[in-house]
Amino acid sequence: MCREEIQTLETEKDLWSRITVVTNRKLAIRPFLDQMEILCKKGPERILLREKDLDLPEYEKLAEEVKEICDRYQVPFYCHTYPEASVKTGARGLQLPLPVFLETGRQGLDQKIILGCSVHSVREAREAETLGADYVIAGHIYATDCKKGLPPRGLEFLEEICRSVSLPVYAIGGIRLDREQIEKTLAAGARGVCVMSGAMTCES
Repeated sequence: MCREEIQTLETEKDLWSRITVVTNRKLAIRPFLDQMEILCKKGPERILLREKDLDLPEYEKLAEEVKEICDRYQVPFYCHTYPEASVKTGARGLQLPLPVFLETGRQGLDQKIILGCSVHSVREAREAETLGADYVIAGHIYATDCKKGLPPRGLEFLEEICRSVSLPVYAIGGIRLDREQIEKTLAAGARGVCVMSGAMTCES
């Protein structure tokens, strides 16, 4: 895809196939598992269970419940932070913050597990690539309440990340369920986008 052109997502299916749903059950407008089912019906690229306030046993229990829904709709399920949970649940992938990735690497993980890393600079993206990450999530791209007071890094930052590594890059931060915004983000070189608040609060 040429970065100078806006990529057209012609159908709703095209749009959702580029969206990683990042969870935050505290933002869900209906019972969390009900919201997961509604989202899985849309066919997102993946569901990434990111519930940082849960300890490992609580997280594993929720992961098993969410993965069962994902499996029903053939949506790839990814864990966040906890390698143990990804192994126990048979998750397709695992997303790690860079400091955790630096500490653990792929230790104890099946080589089939797709390993992603969260990065906030070109240096971090290159480091994640060197360490063997399969993709990176870079942010935050747009202004977001999750990073109140911190200016967004913007599309130029995203373009620089995409030029600097050969890995797929996913954009995060302030991304809405908005076709025009997502198309512009993809045109900057991103493989896809990550949506949290919009996914947790969408009505249908």
